[in-house]
Amino acid sequence: MQTKRLIIVAVGGQGNLLASKVLGEAALLADIPVRMSEIHGMAQRGGVVESAVVFGDADSTIISDAEADVLLGFEPSETLRALNKCNPNTVVITNTAPLPPFTVAIGKGTYPDLQELQELIRNKTARLIAFDAQTLAKQAGNIMSLNMVLLGSLIQTGIMPVSAEDVKEAIRTSTKKAFVDINIKAFELGFEAAAKAA
Repeated sequence: MQTKRLIIVAVGGQGNLLASKVLGEAALLADIPVRMSEIHGMAQRGGVVESAVVFGDADSTIISDAEADVLLGFEPSETLRALNKCNPNTVVITNTAPLPPFTVAIGKGTYPDLQELQELIRNKTARLIAFDAQTLAKQAGNIMSLNMVLLGSLIQTGIMPVSAEDVKEAIRTSTKKAFVDINIKAFELGFEAAAKAA
């Protein structure tokens, strides 16, 4: 099978690592080779968390600059910051609800304009799917299900070699029982949002 490379970027506490775990479990259910790695910034202090997920036969989990098939961003400025991993064929999916860093909160920095940010991404990649995943997570019943909303949008693109059913099964087995229904609903809302964006 053709190798597919996915970069996921988020701010600590947004559920990046659980999203990666669910994708890995879904790949195992589908009998697809998968490799994963994570880079933890100052995650507990709102720093960046980056995951690399490689599907198919690959020797490494390292995704070099311009190698990502898909960039999945949980926070708009972090999506922009990871743009170097993209190439003109990359599909980018991003949440548009900002989570400004500490430097912006204390007035030592400025947050990028969301429209300009999206234009920059569009100009350098094949496709941008941008929507407010935070609102959909609330609609599903828990703002913490933002990661599942974005997973739904990722799977809807058809780029990753795992099915929606495999991911839902992985959600059932990898997330706390109390949140399974909310997470499945969030996944479905994200899937629908990406379909509309197409």
